[in-house]
Amino acid sequence: MSDLLASSAAELARAIRARKTSAAEAMQAVLPAARKAHEKLNCFVRIDEEGALAAARAADAAIARGRAAGPLAGVPMAHKDMYYREGEASSCGSKITRDRPAPATATALKRLDAAGAVQFGVLNMTEFAYGPTGHNYHWGHCRNAWNPDYITGGSSSGAGSSVAARANFAALGSDTGGSIRLPAHFCGVAGIKPTYGRVSRAGAMPLSFSMDTVGPLARTVEDCALMLQAIAGQDPADATSSALPVPDYVAGLARPVKGLRIGIPASYFLDALDPGIRKLLEASLDVLRSLGCEILEVAIPDMDAWNRAGTAIIAAEAAALHSNWLRERPQDYSDQVRARLEIGAGVTATQYLNALRLRDAALKAWLAEVMSKVDAVHAPVVAFATPTIAETDVGGGAKMTELLALVTRLMRPVNFLGLPSLAVPCGFQPHGLPCGFQLIGRPFDEGLLLRLGHAYQRATDWHTRRPPA
Repeated sequence: MSDLLASSAAELARAIRARKTSAAEAMQAVLPAARKAHEKLNCFVRIDEEGALAAARAADAAIARGRAAGPLAGVPMAHKDMYYREGEASSCGSKITRDRPAPATATALKRLDAAGAVQFGVLNMTEFAYGPTGHNYHWGHCRNAWNPDYITGGSSSGAGSSVAARANFAALGSDTGGSIRLPAHFCGVAGIKPTYGRVSRAGAMPLSFSMDTVGPLARTVEDCALMLQAIAGQDPADATSSALPVPDYVAGLARPVKGLRIGIPASYFLDALDPGIRKLLEASLDVLRSLGCEILEVAIPDMDAWNRAGTAIIAAEAAALHSNWLRERPQDYSDQVRARLEIGAGVTATQYLNALRLRDAALKAWLAEVMSKVDAVHAPVVAFATPTIAETDVGGGAKMTELLALVTRLMRPVNFLGLPSLAVPCGFQPHGLPCGFQLIGRPFDEGLLLRLGHAYQRATDWHTRRPPA
């Protein structure tokens, strides 16, 4: 293979299994790319060159002996610095846990290991995954591969940036209020937030027990399907993980999309939408229409109430989780994260419980009023043009609450409902930064979203574009 770094994870895995290239060659290609990208983008926390090369050579040796190669055989990956590996420190983007070794390995990492993936590093992220822009005041802000002056989105900032820069083939992110889909949109990669409970959270840093989800960011929707296939399923170590069978997401990509109904929300999602983003979204709908999908407008319930409820749940649960450190080590938080946690500590028990009680009724309303009419909803990820790091560097000041609410406005209701959502790149905004759309589906219907996203990518080439060197 002439240019390994141009390959998707799926393409690379097929080439390694066919012995057209090797895991060692792939690792030797990605390691210098990762070092170079980090110098410009600050997207890594740690790169383990010696260990990664040894693991890649071991994978090659196993394949040479005839051992069955997994679906991600030999693919180099680096993951958000919140997935614990036994004996290694995970900073979670913070000062507080920077040197604390993990007692056990995250289930998602174990499953990727079993699928043949080879981890070579860990990635920068927002402190304790509590911020949607990608700022980090301890490790330094992560930067967008398309233009380092602009935000990556958060909290999976290093995941979006490193994958876009072709310095990483795929990454685990997390999504509590948009933290997979936001970096996917801002960085021009694919990312899927699964249904709540579809993927085990055991061994992953918690933020909000009721809304945390684990999922991949990758160069293509096919890569996301491969990774989700590997990590999904019930886990005895996570009582919230679903016992529902995991379908074959990869095989499902080949199914036709003709006749699928895609809803355009009549309100909320398209309010005050940037004209440049609107144009790109309309063009993406034209592509889906050309593939035989039926596009129709659909009325949706009042999502402002659901957004407020989701915000209250995350704030209260995050504050409860951090209560001891807030009391004992308040100086070790950045101003922004400490301010947000202190706001969460002010959420009353009544507000929190009412928000939780609303969830079941809200999901029933969404399914009855929206998903009874369509198979998926097509919506923007954010409504405004990508801002710079400087424009969004508000710390814990007066503008913080307003800014962060604006960034997550179109994401958080989806997390509140526990629904799956796939972000897919669909072009470039007038100032040259990427843009994506999200497809929102029924609970545990990730396969349909992946099928739609894959069909879109087969008809377009946005996912093949590379940032400037």
